Amino acid sequence: MASTAPKPISTPDADPPVWLGWLPPRAQAYACLARLDRAAGSWLLFWPCAAGLTLAGGLVTHWPLIFWFLLGSLAMRSAGCVWNDIIDRKLDAQVARTRDRPVASGAISVRAALAFAIALSLLGLIVLLQLRPLAQGVALGSLLLVAAYPYMKRITWWPQAWLGLTFNWGALVGYTAVASPSAAMLLLYTAGVFWTLGYDTIYALQDIEDDAMAGIKSSARALGPRARSGVAVFYALSLTALAAALFAALPSPLSPLAALPLGLHLARQVQRLSDTTPENALALFRSNRQAGVLLFAATAVVGLV
Repeated sequence: MASTAPKPISTPDADPPVWLGWLPPRAQAYACLARLDRAAGSWLLFWPCAAGLTLAGGLVTHWPLIFWFLLGSLAMRSAGCVWNDIIDRKLDAQVARTRDRPVASGAISVRAALAFAIALSLLGLIVLLQLRPLAQGVALGSLLLVAAYPYMKRITWWPQAWLGLTFNWGALVGYTAVASPSAAMLLLYTAGVFWTLGYDTIYALQDIEDDAMAGIKSSARALGPRARSGVAVFYALSLTALAAALFAALPSPLSPLAALPLGLHLARQVQRLSDTTPENALALFRSNRQAGVLLFAATAVVGLV
């Protein structure tokens, strides 16, 4: 009889890889703390980096940076999640989906988690050193956004907007790694911010009831029954900014058409959001991994010309 991996320690919304179940429990806890059981976030951090590099025309001339950005996205997303879990440990304990996170549950101490975050950040530093000075300076500018993010749900109804500013900073880093700042770069960043505002609002729908009881603010709670309409507006603004970025990079009436596949994908998400159950919200959120591929493809069509 074929053996199967033991069920890994993980949170309810995770999609853990098979190998995670073979790790010792202590190692599993650290893997979950780094969100290795939920890889979607790393991809959502990576694709803006790759899109920025590609829109600037660096996909061919600086192709090794793609792999460095992939490593950096994994390391820094994990470090950010560890920091988030340290700050949010008391709030996480009050939400069904997050109460089993390693720090909230006590499986990993705050001190050990902080040491782990520092180790992950040192890995990110290795990636930083592969960039030219301009891009290094831009990348360091994201640290304030990362550090402040966990506090946003306490002071604003729109922490998802702050996440958009944070998660798409890689578009600026990728672009400045090979070119000087431009209108196309800023428009691409704007497109990413609204894209994240849309998909993270969908993600927040999973916790809307628990968040209300715990006093956690979110765009999903702010929008309430208008969440679907709100996501549609955010996605429309994202696509408008992306089309403008593509045109700014390559002034041709055909350039904005490269955003069409992504537009169809996002429209399909909005259509399916008529069902706002946690299960459907999670599935739609995860589909943004494919949306990231389409974002990258749109910038490649223009950037490779």
